[in-house]
Amino acid sequence: MKITQATIFPLSIPLIEPIKMAKELIVDAKTVLLCLTDDEGRQGWGEASVAPLMTGETLDSLLASVKYLVESARAIDWSDPALFSTSCDAILYGNPSAKSCLEMALLDLYTQKKSISLWKYLHTLNSDALTSAPADLPLLRMLGGSLEKEMADAKSFREAGFKHWKIKIGSLSLEEDLHRVKLLSELLEGDVISVDANGAMSLDNAIRFCESTQASKLSFAEQLIHADSPLADFVLLKQRSPIPIGLDESIHGSNEIEEFRKANALDGASLKLIKTGGVLEAWKCAQLLRGNNLKLNLACKVAETSLSGAATAAVGFAIGEAPWGFSMSNQYLRFDICDQPLIAKHGHLDVHQLSSTGVGITPNLDRVKDAIAQAYSIIQY
Repeated sequence: MKITQATIFPLSIPLIEPIKMAKELIVDAKTVLLCLTDDEGRQGWGEASVAPLMTGETLDSLLASVKYLVESARAIDWSDPALFSTSCDAILYGNPSAKSCLEMALLDLYTQKKSISLWKYLHTLNSDALTSAPADLPLLRMLGGSLEKEMADAKSFREAGFKHWKIKIGSLSLEEDLHRVKLLSELLEGDVISVDANGAMSLDNAIRFCESTQASKLSFAEQLIHADSPLADFVLLKQRSPIPIGLDESIHGSNEIEEFRKANALDGASLKLIKTGGVLEAWKCAQLLRGNNLKLNLACKVAETSLSGAATAAVGFAIGEAPWGFSMSNQYLRFDICDQPLIAKHGHLDVHQLSSTGVGITPNLDRVKDAIAQAYSIIQY
């Protein structure tokens, strides 16, 4: 499979409302879309979002890396997905977000060529026989804003069928966060409720938070301390916490999962394609987590379109579970770039939305062009 043309789209899509995280306020989603055309005329799409505080990528740096990769991609025969990663590594060191964008587009082409959906292809890499359609993936909903708004949103989305929740913490005082968590946990009792500090807490405050009775109803706590903290700090936090500990920014692939697993420093992990460098490594990580009785959360960066959402969901459908939920972030966008975007049905995503071959989602080119970031332009090779 040879690439005959590559088109890169730098996008900026406004959110329905700003999302306040521990260390940043996000008002729009900046992402790069890539469209590859193969030697038989098929088009494959890939996406990766900027994440300055997670991967170090800005729109400019991500765009430059994708450009650098695709300049060399046309000379390579992309016939074997098992070699996609090593071929990308031979072109460019690091840069997992850009590699994820290219790999997604290549897998879209490859699975279209094989007349199979991406999630079914991933399942064929496992020894399990596919006997029935996989269960729906439970969608995780973020809560934010004032406490009053969080409570109102929680009630509204719970009535719509959502049962998995994430409460952002770390930007307020410990006492304020614990108060919020207590009230929301009581309101949502029985659901899968998590908090995420994006690494903003000190070790002492993280331990105090987890040991507090106000946080006792939580299902897990995600990335309370900074990703660069010593491994011993993560071990101590896990030892002291009555709440299961999940990691996000600390996990970029199977190597980190193995390191933290051997140290008994986590109960589960959040996987994002821009961290793992693509779908195939995320699939490997998901298998590693399941094989070691660790929990899985699948997540898109705030906020990726249905394209990245579909590729991420493919991992969940192929593995058969996402006990800590799937953070499908196109639900926070003011508009999507697809005519038929992924949608929540009773708080879940069903596999039938990804029934076509390939990734399962095809962007609308006119919508893509309408979302081009200001002062940027489409690039074509």
